[in-house]
Amino acid sequence: MPQINRRLMVVVAAAAMAVAACSKAAAPGAGDGDMSMGNANAKVKVVEYASASCSHCARFNNTVMPEFKKKYIDTGKVHYTLKEFLTPPNEMAAAGFLVARCAGKDKYFTVLDAVFRNQQEMFTTGDLRGGLLRVAQSAGMTEQQFNTCISDENALKALNARVEKALKQDKITGTPTFFVNGKKVAEGEVSLSQLDAAIAEASK
Repeated sequence: MPQINRRLMVVVAAAAMAVAACSKAAAPGAGDGDMSMGNANAKVKVVEYASASCSHCARFNNTVMPEFKKKYIDTGKVHYTLKEFLTPPNEMAAAGFLVARCAGKDKYFTVLDAVFRNQQEMFTTGDLRGGLLRVAQSAGMTEQQFNTCISDENALKALNARVEKALKQDKITGTPTFFVNGKKVAEGEVSLSQLDAAIAEASK
């Protein structure tokens, strides 16, 4: 696939390890730099490790997340945290996350949703940069702002640090991986019923 940005390729290279669609994981919690939604005081904490270039993550986002959000996040029953991870093509995953962050905290999940919903088209056409640029522009960014965003070395280093922590400390090797109150409950193709059961158990 075409490069998005040569500097971006270099920075994310450290995280370009062989990863499966889903694999082993530990028991992490929300940390600095992670993005969250919902009631911070909710009894149930759901953590998802996801990659913007992961097809399984896109399927969850597009088919399960809307109902999950309506049922648990919007009602205040669950505090949801997304932890960023990189899967091939790593440069596309990194750029997707950076664009979501550059759009602003209040637009982060909206922009990431757009990345996931346009993911298949980007893979089919091979135009990763063009697809991400269109997503950025839909969030109000100019092309210059987009270029600056995905070339931000400090933001790239911070992303890399989060991914390295996931790899080394949390033993995450693939996406999506889900935890409910620190316990791994699902990975790979995840259904709402799986999360329902885990959340019901955690709510007791």
